[in-house]
Order: sequence, then C-alpha cells, then structure tokens
Amino acid sequence: MTAFDYAALLLRLSVGGLFLAHAYLKYFVFTPKGTTDYFQSLGVPGYFGLIAIAAETAGGLGLIFGVATRLAAILLIPLMAGTIVLVHGKNGFWFTNQGGGWEYPALWIVCLVVIALIGSGSAALWPIWG
Repeated sequence: MTAFDYAALLLRLSVGGLFLAHAYLKYFVFTPKGTTDYFQSLGVPGYFGLIAIAAETAGGLGLIFGVATRLAAILLIPLMAGTIVLVHGKNGFWFTNQGGGWEYPALWIVCLVVIALIGSGSAALWPIWG
C-alpha cells in the first residue's frame, strides 16, 4: 500500500466512524422517537430522522469497509448540508457558538467531497464505485 492508500483509509475510517457515532447517538441516546420529534420541531417530517439514522449507519459502514465508497460519500453530502440549512447555519460560523455554528458540518462536507474524489484506495472490502 502507498501513502495515498493509507491516507484514504484513515479518512474513510475517521469519517465513517463519526457517522456511526452520530447514528448511535440518535438511536440509543435520543431514541428514534426523540429523533423524529426533533426533526418535526425543525419543520420537516419526523421520518426524516429515521432516514438520517439509516443514512448515517449505512454510509458510515460503507466508508469504513470501502463499499461503494464514492457513492456513500456523495449520498451523505445532502445530509450534512441539511444540518447547515436546518440547524447550524443560523448560529454563525464557529461551532463553539451557542447551538453550534456551521463550521463543523462544512468540514464534514469537505471530507466527503475529498473521499468522493479520491475513492477508497486499495484497502477496500468491495471497491465497486470506490
């Protein structure tokens, strides 16, 4: 494996792991009911919360294992853009602002774009669309 392959692996593992952590939080801490209620409070249908849990889980696993890596990254971008539009955008740029600004979700989007551009590298379980 080359340095490029190690870099792609590190990026996939870290971003995928963060998506799994957020899915875990929504499912086990906030619960699906709490998540759907929160999404409704944002003015969107509550089932979007369940879609977010499923997308974070499937996308996170796809990134970690290198399964359809580029597709997974591309499909997660609108999810993160939605967090900027619906939640964090009104709080300013800095994520340390009250309620969290859009700095951190924007960084996630940049990481996802990079993953979509470079693909999974050689350390992928199933590199189709990788």
